[in-house]
Amino acid sequence: MNRSAIFFILKLAVSLLLIGFLAIKFDFGKSAEKLLDADFAGVGLAVLVLGLLLVNNTVRWRVVMRAIHAVLDMRTTFRLLYIGIFFNQTLPSSVGGDAFRMYLGRKEGLPLTAAINGVMLERVATLTGLILLVVVTQPLLLSRIGDHPATFVFPVLAVLAVTGIALLMLLDRFPERFQKHKLIRGVAELALDTKKLFLSPARAFLAVGLGVTGNVLLALATFFLAQSIGVEVTVLDCMVLMPPVILITTVPISIAGWGLRESAMVATFAFIGIVQEDAIALSLLFGLVNAVISLPGGLLWLLSGYKRADVSDKMSEAS
Repeated sequence: MNRSAIFFILKLAVSLLLIGFLAIKFDFGKSAEKLLDADFAGVGLAVLVLGLLLVNNTVRWRVVMRAIHAVLDMRTTFRLLYIGIFFNQTLPSSVGGDAFRMYLGRKEGLPLTAAINGVMLERVATLTGLILLVVVTQPLLLSRIGDHPATFVFPVLAVLAVTGIALLMLLDRFPERFQKHKLIRGVAELALDTKKLFLSPARAFLAVGLGVTGNVLLALATFFLAQSIGVEVTVLDCMVLMPPVILITTVPISIAGWGLRESAMVATFAFIGIVQEDAIALSLLFGLVNAVISLPGGLLWLLSGYKRADVSDKMSEAS
């Protein structure tokens, strides 16, 4: 059994264990009733917002790619992003959606280094925007829950994010004698591309800004989904509480965030008095809607004519 398969099994185990724990501890029957009574108008508004999110994320990735001089046209960028989302959301495997984006970027004529670095730096910009949003909304969170030890985590993460970007820029400082190694050359190229993006104020501001707006749109979609199942939250509540949830689910220890997201939403939404069953119902609806929206990405993948095995082989060669 190869390493990728082992990681997939471990992620699946984490998702199943977390969902199993929640099912035992809380009444999933009540959560299911909420889902079955969902108002389609609210769900429709959430779908519309998530459609805008696709556009936002396409523009963000293209900003990053243009910064490192690896240009794809908007239509191609959107198609590759959508395919990656499909594999992240609906067909969990040992090869994530980011690997599909890298592979298809290479198929579209990008140099391998640019295809890899473009996806990695887009993720960095997204995560930085998410952490920034968490820090900015933290005073609002404190006003709801009071002083809490967990609130110190996010300013620390902000400092770590800035430090991490700075360290990425220094990865090209290896002595010349090490430059013959493929891995060292790869990290040196990543350092150079990181400088192209983050040492350009306009590009860095736009990329990170689109990371912030993307997470704002996720929060707005969550609000509409909450309204559709009668969970009493405000837009401000979702703006304050969803960024920490999304930040937690970016930890790659579960399948598409299942189980981890539900646990995080139970914990965070409890601060504003939302009962556990309602938080679980909202999280499940959020996951299901995102999975359904990603399905057209599967059609785009089928039309591309490539195979999943090709992705595993190509990305293994690159590592």
